[in-house]
Amino acid sequence: METVQNGLEEELMSHQSGHPPLKMGIDIPNGKLGMWLFLGTEIMFFTAFIGSYIVLRIGSQGWPEDASVTHIRIWAGGTNTFVLICSSVAVVFALEGMRSKDFQLARKWLFVTLMLSFVFLGIKSYEYYGKFDHNILPGRIPETESQALAFTARDLRAATGIVPQTEKLKRLETQMAELQKKGRSTEAVQKRIDAQQKVVDEITPIANKVVAINDRVKAGTIELGLAAEHGEDAPQGHSAAETSTTEKPAAEHPAEEAGQSTMVTEVARLQKENPDVFGSVQVPHPIQYGNLFASCYFIMTGFHAIHVLVGMFMFVLLLSYGSKLSSQHEVFVENAGLYWHFVDLVWIFLFPLLYII
Repeated sequence: METVQNGLEEELMSHQSGHPPLKMGIDIPNGKLGMWLFLGTEIMFFTAFIGSYIVLRIGSQGWPEDASVTHIRIWAGGTNTFVLICSSVAVVFALEGMRSKDFQLARKWLFVTLMLSFVFLGIKSYEYYGKFDHNILPGRIPETESQALAFTARDLRAATGIVPQTEKLKRLETQMAELQKKGRSTEAVQKRIDAQQKVVDEITPIANKVVAINDRVKAGTIELGLAAEHGEDAPQGHSAAETSTTEKPAAEHPAEEAGQSTMVTEVARLQKENPDVFGSVQVPHPIQYGNLFASCYFIMTGFHAIHVLVGMFMFVLLLSYGSKLSSQHEVFVENAGLYWHFVDLVWIFLFPLLYII
């Protein structure tokens, strides 16, 4: 008891003598500590994605690896890796400018980092455009030949526009019947019905050709034609015109007249006869585990892109201070740099996993 009392007296005397009070905890700014704790949770977040991807990849025999099938652009991923590394170096120079009180230099390197982040997102947008253009999207990729046939038949029906045009005609006819019941003039509606009927009549012969193809798909009497005619590694989402350039015109195939044509040749014939209607229809190549691959790709690169946007927001906020950027913002710049290094590190893991291995 006496020892405790003596200790309290000594501490009181130290305060009275002008010595600074004792500080508890880690000797770093609270903002920096908070950023490290936040990055710890982010590490667990991306570790879950990367770990799940590795497990799915190892456990799925036949995982799509051909870049011509998945439309993975290795050069684009490699360029983005270089861009992010350069941006991390720029952040380091910006922090060095803050510490040396050269705030104009710091602003310059923060601006360079921001521009490099725009370059990264621009290249990533180009990659995403390729995926959308070739329909490499979750839930949109056929994994078997029967699915590819069904998807193509569905796209052909949608291209004709017969369903919405027929429904429009029915609505006009219903409107006509209601006006007749009320004894009102139907002349204007009748003109619209006649015009719509003409549109439907023009579409019907084209739609009937698609119906015939759809019937063959349901009966199982038509093959896809991609693997047999163009190799097992035919790219996903190529148009029938591109994949049948080496074939003779469809009408010159005796086998086709016997009902033995493939989906590729049928679509090529429709595109030749009605390019404005069927020009955008693509015959997809089946990709085993394609939807799982697309889901992993978009969720991992998508969340990474969101983190890039958050980092860009921090750099924009710092640059918005302009000439008012000063020593009081040094911790902010350091925290933004820590976050950006984390974003860079995550991409260094994603690049080999998704693009190379």
